[in-house]
Amino acid sequence: MENFYEKSTSEVLNILKTSPKGLNDSEVERRRQKYGYNELQEGHKKNIFQIFLEQFKDLLIMILIAAALVSIFLDNSGSALVIFAVVVLNSILGTLQQVKAEKSLKSLKALSAPTAKVLRNGIQVEIPSREVTVGDILYLEAGDYISADGRIIENYSIQVNESSLTGESENVSKTEDIIEGENVPIGDRKNMLFSGSLVTYGRAVMVVTNIGMDTQLGNVASLLKNTEEKKTPLQVNLDNFSKKLSTAILIICIIIFILDVFRGYPIMDSIMFSVALAVAAIPEALSSIVTIVLALGTQKMAKENAIIKKLKAVEGLGSVSVICSDKTGTLTQNKMTVKKLYTDNRTLNAGDLNLDNQVDKMAVLMGILCNDASSSNEEKIGDPTEIALVDLGKIYNLNELSLREKYPRIGEIPFDSERKIMSTVHKVNDKTLMVTKGACDVLINRISKIQTCRGISPITEEDKKKIERANENFSKTGLRVLAVTYKEIDIDKTALDPKQENGLTFVALTAMMDPPREESAQAISSCIKAGIKPVMITGDHKITASAIAREIGILKDEKEAMEGRELDHLSDEELREKVDKISVYARVSPEHKIRIVKAWQQKDNIVAMTGDGVNDAPALKQANIGIAMGITGTEVSKDAASMVLMDDNFATIVKSVSNGRNIYNNIKNSIRFLLSGNTAGILAVLYTSLAALPIPFTAVHLLFINLITDSLPAIALGLEPYKHNVMKEKPRNINTPILTKAFGRGILIEGFIIAVCTLFAFHTGLKTGDNMLASTMAFSTLCMSRLFHGFNCRSRESIFRIGLFSNKYVWIAFGLGLALLSSVLFLSPLRTLFEIRQLSLNQIGTICLLSFMPFALIQTYRLIFVKSEKSS
Repeated sequence: MENFYEKSTSEVLNILKTSPKGLNDSEVERRRQKYGYNELQEGHKKNIFQIFLEQFKDLLIMILIAAALVSIFLDNSGSALVIFAVVVLNSILGTLQQVKAEKSLKSLKALSAPTAKVLRNGIQVEIPSREVTVGDILYLEAGDYISADGRIIENYSIQVNESSLTGESENVSKTEDIIEGENVPIGDRKNMLFSGSLVTYGRAVMVVTNIGMDTQLGNVASLLKNTEEKKTPLQVNLDNFSKKLSTAILIICIIIFILDVFRGYPIMDSIMFSVALAVAAIPEALSSIVTIVLALGTQKMAKENAIIKKLKAVEGLGSVSVICSDKTGTLTQNKMTVKKLYTDNRTLNAGDLNLDNQVDKMAVLMGILCNDASSSNEEKIGDPTEIALVDLGKIYNLNELSLREKYPRIGEIPFDSERKIMSTVHKVNDKTLMVTKGACDVLINRISKIQTCRGISPITEEDKKKIERANENFSKTGLRVLAVTYKEIDIDKTALDPKQENGLTFVALTAMMDPPREESAQAISSCIKAGIKPVMITGDHKITASAIAREIGILKDEKEAMEGRELDHLSDEELREKVDKISVYARVSPEHKIRIVKAWQQKDNIVAMTGDGVNDAPALKQANIGIAMGITGTEVSKDAASMVLMDDNFATIVKSVSNGRNIYNNIKNSIRFLLSGNTAGILAVLYTSLAALPIPFTAVHLLFINLITDSLPAIALGLEPYKHNVMKEKPRNINTPILTKAFGRGILIEGFIIAVCTLFAFHTGLKTGDNMLASTMAFSTLCMSRLFHGFNCRSRESIFRIGLFSNKYVWIAFGLGLALLSSVLFLSPLRTLFEIRQLSLNQIGTICLLSFMPFALIQTYRLIFVKSEKSS
C-alpha cells in the first residue's frame, strides 16, 4: 500500500491517474470493475439452527441422549421424556446466550457517510458513498462523515474527530503538507483523512486513495473478522472436566454391565442398570445451574453499572490478571480542566488565583471572552480546551454569558491551523481590546509587552525565557498550554486583519489536561493488591499518557512507557519478553493492541481489554474479557465486547473483578454440592452391583434428585453473600482445573459419608423383605441428606462461623425441596409414578436421622479442625 502522506498532492494525483477535475463516467465504471464498491465485506454467519445443534456436541449431553434412547427401547418412556426435556431446555438456553448476530461489521458500515459530494465529469454531484471510487475528488465540510480514505489536496482549516479510529481524544487539525518518515502512526498522518471520521470544523478537498476493505476502517473490519473469541477459564475447565467425567462414567458403566452379564442377569436388565448408573453419575443440572448463577450475577453487576453481554464473562472477570485500559474517559474524566497557570511571574494552581490581582482577573476574563464555548451543568458546547477556560471562570463565579453581554464581541479573526491562534475584539469599558489566544510557541514572537501587578511594561528576553521555561515544564507533565494575550486597538471590525495580531501584551499561560477520575488511583491500587497488572493503552501522546499513568499509580518508571513506532521494531517473541515490563503504550494502532493482548495471553494471563472506538474492536474480541464504554463507546466496540461499562469508569471494572471472583467461588460451591451428591449415588449403585443386591434406585428416582431436589440448593449456593477479602487474593492460575486433588478428595469423602447413610437405610428396608420399601428408604435418605448437605457446601468452614442464617436462599431451597420430597412420599398418584412404598412413622424417623447424620459429622469436623476458610 502506498504511503500517500509522504508524497506531494501532484504526485498523489499522478499515481492515482486522476486530476483536480475528477473522473468521468467511463473511468468510474472501469475503476469499479477493478476496486469494487466502497463497502465492507461480511464473513459467513451461523444461523440459529446451526448454533442450536452445536449445543449437543457436549459429551455429557450425548451420554444423556443415549440413556434416553435406551429407556425408550426398554419401554421406560417416562424417564426418556424427562431426560429429553432437560437436554432441549439446556440447548435452548445455550442458543439464546450465543445468538448475538455479528453486528460489528454492520455498525462499521453505519459509520460511513450515506452520501458523498464528489466531482464527476467536472461537475460537483452528490452520490451514495458506496459508489465512491479510488481517484474521486471529494468535497468535505463541517458535519460531514468521511466516506473513504484520502489525501488532502486543498485545506481550509479543516479539523477532524478521529477518536473512534485512533483513540485520540482531541480534534485533529489537518494540513496538505507532506509528512516525512516511515511508519508514521495514523494519528500523525495530518495530511490524510480516514473513512468513518467526522469533520468538526472548516472544509477541505481530498482525493480518494482507498475504499472499502482497503481503508483503515476496512483494516479494522478484517482484524475483527479474523479474530477468534477466547474461552473463559470456566468454559475451558468445564470442557475438560466434562471429558474426564464422561470417560470415567463410560468406563464404570461398561464394567458394571460386564459384571452383571457375567453373573447371569438378563442383558436388557443389565443395560437398564448401567443407564441408571449413568443417570446417577451425570450432573444433568450442572450446565443449567452455572447459567442461572451467572445470570443472577449479571443482575447484581448491572446495578453497579456493568452490563454483561456474554454470561460466562462474569466468571472470566474473576480470573483476570491483566487489565489493558484506555485512558480517556475510563481512567480520566473525559473533560479538559485548567490545572495550572503562569501569570505575573508565578506558577499557580487553578484554584489559587486572587481576582483582586488585576493580572489574575484578566487571565480568567480574557480566556472566557476569546472563546466560542458555553458550559452549564446540563450541557457543554464547544472545543474541550475552550470549555475548560469557561469552567475556570465558574470556579470564581464568573458566568460566560453575563461577561459576553457586558463586554460584547464586535469582531473576530477565527482560528486556523496555519496561524494556530484566534482573536476576538471586545468593548471593555471605554476601550476596544483585541484578545488573542493560541499556541505559546507562535505567540511568543508576537508579544512586545507583559502585564504584571505593577502594570504594563516592555517584555524583556528574560521574561520570554521564563515564559518558555514555564511552557516547557507544563508540556513535560502532559499539560496542554494556551497563551492568553491582548492589545488595545482603534479600528472598526471591517478593517480587522491577521496582520494586527502583533505587538501583543502577555497575560498568562493556561495549562490544562483531562484529569484522572477521583476514584482511579484507588482502583489501580486495588488492582495491584489483587495481583492484577494495570496497563494503559491509548492513542494519545506518550507524554500526556505517562503523566496521567504516573499520577494514578500505573507508571513507576519512564522505561515502562512505549510508543507504537517502538512496537513496530519488536518481533512477537521480543514483545512477549518485554510485555510484563511495559505499563503504558501510546500512539498505538489496532494491530498493536491485538499484539499486546496476545503477548499477555501467551504468558498464560487472562486479559481484560477496555475500549470505546472502532480501533478497539478487534482487541476487545481478542481479549478474554472485552469491555466497551457505554457512554462514549461506538456501537462497533459494544458489539465486539462481552461487557459494557455504563459509567465508563475503571473503578467499575475493579468491582466487577471482585464480583467475578465471588461468583466463581459460589459456582465452585454449587459444583461441590452436585458432585458430592452424585458421588453418593454412584457409590450406592456400585456397592449394590458388586454385592449382587437389587438396584437401590430407579432412573426416575435419580432424575428427581438430580434435576429437582438438587437444583434448588445449587442455585441458592450461587447466591451466597460475597466475601469482601477476595481482592486480597492473587488471580487463580488458569491452568488449575476445577477438580483439584484437595477439591476431589473433599467431594469423595462427603459423597462416601452420604452413601454410607443411604445404604444403611437401604439395608434397613431390605430386612423387611420388601425391595420396593428398601428402594424407597434409600431414595428418601439420599434426597434428604443432599438437602442438608446444601448447608455444608456454603463454605469450607463451619456455617456457624459464617452465619447460619446469612443466606436465606439456602433455607428457602431446603424448605421447597422438603416439600417436593414430601409430595412424592405421601401423595398417592406421585407414589405410584415414582414406585414409592408407604412408610411407617419409625421408618420416617430412621430416614430423618440418617439424612441429618452427614451434616452433623461434617459440621462437627469443621468446628474442631477448620479454623479459617481455605481455597481448594
